[in-house]
Order: sequence, then C-alpha cells, then structure tokens
Amino acid sequence: MKRIIAALLTVLMIATVMTACSGNAGSDTKTTKKSFKVGICNYVDHASLNQIVDNVKSGLSKLGKENDVEFEILSENCNADADIMNQIIANFVAEDVDLMIGVATPVAMAMQSATEENEIPVVFAAVSDPVGVKLVSDMKAPGANITGTSDYLNTNSIMELIFAANPEASTVGLLYDIGQDSSTGAIADAKAYLDKKGVKYIEQNGTTAEEVKMAAQSLADDKVDAVFTPTDNTIMEAELSIYEIFSKANIPHYGGADSFALNGAFLGYGVDYTVLGTETANMTYSILVDGSDPAKTAVKTFDNGIATVNTDTCAAIGYDLETIKKAFAPYSTKVEEIKTAESFD
Repeated sequence: MKRIIAALLTVLMIATVMTACSGNAGSDTKTTKKSFKVGICNYVDHASLNQIVDNVKSGLSKLGKENDVEFEILSENCNADADIMNQIIANFVAEDVDLMIGVATPVAMAMQSATEENEIPVVFAAVSDPVGVKLVSDMKAPGANITGTSDYLNTNSIMELIFAANPEASTVGLLYDIGQDSSTGAIADAKAYLDKKGVKYIEQNGTTAEEVKMAAQSLADDKVDAVFTPTDNTIMEAELSIYEIFSKANIPHYGGADSFALNGAFLGYGVDYTVLGTETANMTYSILVDGSDPAKTAVKTFDNGIATVNTDTCAAIGYDLETIKKAFAPYSTKVEEIKTAESFD
C-alpha cells in the first residue's frame, strides 16, 4: 500500500510540474512580482525622441503608483555612437534588467541581437518599419521576444500638404540621411508620388551636422519650391542649424514629426510622440506585470493626422497662417500651432 501511495504522489508531482511549465510556455501569465528593472536606451538627443523617453518614464511612474508596483529605470543616450550603444545594452544585460526599451530603429535592432539567447523582453519605440528591418515577422504577431510602437509615416499625406499650400510647386527637395533605415521607405514613397504627379525632385544627403547644412544650402541655391524630410534622426538633430537657410530662401520645410516644426521647420506632420511614449509605457507594464507575451503583442501604430505649423517660420516665408490652416484642414485631423524652441515644455 505504501508503494502505491508513493507512486501516486510521484505521478501527482510530475503532473503538477508539467502543468506549471505548460502554463508558462507561450502564454500570458500575470506575475506577483512588485519590482522591476527597466533599461532605456535613446538613440540620439533630439526633441521627438527625448519626448518619448520622458513620457515612458512618467507613464511607468504613474502606472507604478496606481498599482503598487516599483519600476527602477536605467536611462541612457548613446548619441548615435554604435560602440557606446552596444556597451549600454551589454550593461543592461549585466544589470539583469527585466526588460529593455530601445528608442529608434538602430537601438531596437541592437537590442534584438543582444537578447537572442537570454530572451530579455524588448519594447521598441519610434521604429518606422519594424517588418522591413526584420525586427518583427508580422505587425499583429511579432513572433519573438520583441514588440513595440511604430511612428510609421504616411508620406502621401505630407505630399498632399505640400501641394495644398503651393499647387504650382514644380521642384521638391528631398533631404535625408541615406544611412537612416527610417528614411528608406518614406523617400521611395515620396519619389513614387512625385513621379506620378510629374514633379521634379532633387535629392540631398547628409550624415553629419555640417553635411546637412551644406545639403540644405544646396537645395536653397537650387531654388526648390519645398523640402521634404521623413522621420530622419540625423536631419532632425540638425534642424535648429538649418531652418533659417530655408526661411531666408522662402522655402517651406516639411518634416515627418512635430519636433521638426518645434525646431524651426515650417511644418511637422505625423504621430503625437507624447501619446507614443505613453503607449510604450503601457506596453511595458502589460508585459512585465500582466504577463503579456511580446511574441503575441501587436505592434502599436498611430493616426498620422496631426499637422503642426511653426507660426514664426510661416510668417518668415511669406505664408498667411489662416490661409494655410484652411488649406491643410482637409488633409489632416488637426492643425496645431507652435513656435521655435529647442525642446517641448
């Protein structure tokens, strides 16, 4: 009898362990843990990306206080230096973080590579084309330990705004960093749109602040009717040093984020990075606290409908603000006004 009872207890223990293991494998499991360590790496110091980081931090702080959960945040900026970026990520691994947040495509890709074996969850923010750069296999089902928020840019919408402001525009400048993955698809879309419309375009590239200034001056010398830049971190970082080149030449610069307008461009169009940062925090909380599986958590995208006009630049290039707002209204969900500054309040 004792042997039978022992055998039954052994079977019961094995069944219990197997049930627990099968329950954890590939499923969402709420944790009882109350403290988490999160590593954030920002790609470069500029208004939009800083805005994301600030709202991730405030979002996690708010969620933590509301739910009696503590988040220890390790926040770093690699300033577009690949060596520093890889060291930061290695430090996160050594610090045994529970989750990493990679702000912008290069950081997200480096984190993906660094977590292939340890499977630390990764949440990316502001990645324009997650499938194209092979961060995820599908936007609805990423398929691995990584998911996040995308600032996908509807390029055609910006093109519509260019011609709403100036129906006679015959030459459009394309200013971007050829090495930025976030620019590749948007520039291809812009060329396709302009080719179909029969409008000439001139491309200028820059990988450093000085090269960007030279590229901007070249477009001004060519007397283009407008300039388009997608969500390009290199150009965004240099915007404060180039917007006056375009203003003096009466050329409107259209950028793929509201921070372009904040830093002097005529218009920024795209996602609200405050909302994107908050949603990144929500996704992080869901994975750590609620046990959501990154592989099954859909990448979050946003409505690209907000047109932000820099009123200082609008006046400087000779546009009437009220006329512009009326012209843009049919092509955007909202037209906002902003003045030139280094960062958001």
